[in-house]
Amino acid sequence: MHAVTEGDRRKELTTLLQQIQAHPERDWSAVRTRIATLNKLISKPPRSH
Repeated sequence: MHAVTEGDRRKELTTLLQQIQAHPERDWSAVRTRIATLNKLISKPPRSH
């Protein structure tokens, strides 16, 4: 198991946005919720231990 990095989150966000752009006719409700979550996680400053 490995830690999820900000880079991993950014890659996932990019992939999801590309999928939405390629297929706008689909219902992307769940994906849009995930995108909102990823944006929040990316925008937060890193936690200190």
